[in-house]
Amino acid sequence: MPDTSDARALATRLAGLSDAVLADALAVRGIAPSVNWHDYFDAADGLLDAASIDRSLHRLPRSVLTALHAGVPIPAEPGATLSRLLLADVDGLPYQAVSARVTEAAAAHPEAFIPAPTAATPEPSDEAQCAASAEHVFAIVATLADLLLASLHAPLGRTGAGTVSAADRRRLVEAGVLDAGDDLDDLIAAAVAAGLAHSAEREWVADAEAETWLRESTTSRWRLVAEGLRDGLPPDLRTPDGGYVPLPAWADAFPLDPDWPTRTAQALRIAEQWTLVLPDGTEPPWARSIREGGEADTSTLAAYLPAEIDRVYLQADLTAIAPGPLSPPLDLRLRAIAHRESRAQASTYRFSADSLRSGIIDGESAESIRSFLSELSLTGIPQPLDYLIESTANRHGRVTVGTDAATGRTRVDTDDPQLRDTLAIDQALRPLGLVPDQDRLTTRAHRDAVYWALVDARYPVIAVDDDGAPLPLRRRRASAGDGSAAANPYDRLIATLRSGAGQDDDADAAWLVRELEQAVRARAVIAVAVKLPDGSARTFTIEASGLGGGRLRGRDRGADVERTLPVSSIVSVQPVA
Repeated sequence: MPDTSDARALATRLAGLSDAVLADALAVRGIAPSVNWHDYFDAADGLLDAASIDRSLHRLPRSVLTALHAGVPIPAEPGATLSRLLLADVDGLPYQAVSARVTEAAAAHPEAFIPAPTAATPEPSDEAQCAASAEHVFAIVATLADLLLASLHAPLGRTGAGTVSAADRRRLVEAGVLDAGDDLDDLIAAAVAAGLAHSAEREWVADAEAETWLRESTTSRWRLVAEGLRDGLPPDLRTPDGGYVPLPAWADAFPLDPDWPTRTAQALRIAEQWTLVLPDGTEPPWARSIREGGEADTSTLAAYLPAEIDRVYLQADLTAIAPGPLSPPLDLRLRAIAHRESRAQASTYRFSADSLRSGIIDGESAESIRSFLSELSLTGIPQPLDYLIESTANRHGRVTVGTDAATGRTRVDTDDPQLRDTLAIDQALRPLGLVPDQDRLTTRAHRDAVYWALVDARYPVIAVDDDGAPLPLRRRRASAGDGSAAANPYDRLIATLRSGAGQDDDADAAWLVRELEQAVRARAVIAVAVKLPDGSARTFTIEASGLGGGRLRGRDRGADVERTLPVSSIVSVQPVA
């Protein structure tokens, strides 16, 4: 029978953890929420199982593996990592089962348990390299902006492997967001690291922070992503001052993890994509401060970038020409009412009834569009464009959707009787349950649902408030954090553990029974200390054979007789070698 002192200590420790800490520990250990554990003793046995420990060793960095194998004290932070993984006790000392598996792993992979060579600090890039990489910064920031804009309107499909779906990949390429789909997954990974997007079920969804990021300057956009990439690195790639180790050292950080080469390859691609390092291994000056743990040196980067402009040329052919990189907030608003046809340091935008209609749906009006374009244009507003703005806005307001104060029902109004009749019989709107009510249509459906149904059916609709004033509505997908918090997948398992043995004052008795059950299953020879009626104690060496009715049965090795001992009188159990 193996020594169970570690398992008992771990079971006691598990019982003292909060639900949140216990759920985190189970998650980082990769324990399935459906595992068949009934109490903390089962959990301790499962966590100290050889296969479970081996999977956790794969998550440990080289520095911790080396210290474990050498038997030297574990530094504070890695020691906390071991404790969080439940591979070590609260003092950071590894459990015996863990030490045994480390010895086995070191024999099979000795190269993983020796210190990695020190990587050299990268050489600084020269002027020509800085100029070329700054152009790349401009391009990659603009590409991510296009990607986030696209995902704000329609989340991107996510495959089981975490990549963007082939259909959305093709859609983005056809829309000119990307020249090719090869870099798409790396762009998504960078956005997630910067807190601009997250995965929700089978989709990649832009966060609310993405809209703020889109209004930042090019240098601020780059800084937020670059610092997010640094801050999201595993702790073993970080330095004490908050920076990160030179990139050549990344590949050796987690030598037992079979997935690490793939993850490292992507991390290095993204680092090069965002100019933390250049293809030849040199480092541009604006990346040095990030590597050293400080704020990004955006002033140096800005010196290599073309100056942003705040004016465009509006033309009679319904286009706008930006002779340089347009300031991001202006570009963002212009793209809400016009389709960008070309993307470069000089860009072309085209107005159409559909593009203006999209802007009006998002809250613009003829007056706000004219005011914006008057301030933006170096050439005034051409007559053809002014006419298009007026006609689109006039047509757009022919149908209004509001809430009737008296009944609480949603009302749909229009001055055109023929259009009202069309709405009433439109099969696409049938789920709304529109019914005639004098000179309007009403429904029990919510105002926002009715409005977006009419928008999707391409009717010229606006929402209005209780006073009849236009009310801008924006369609946004709920973030994963909206509404009530999702149930933790480990809630059921933790509840089972809490209700099992090892939680209350009978934990010692429950553990004793468990030791006896294991001894019986293994037909183990154990030393059983029994308290006699006179208060004295006696130890029997027994080959355990049965347990039931509150009694332990087995052959006494000393007297060579069968004995039956009451479990309530047993004080302790120890294995006999």
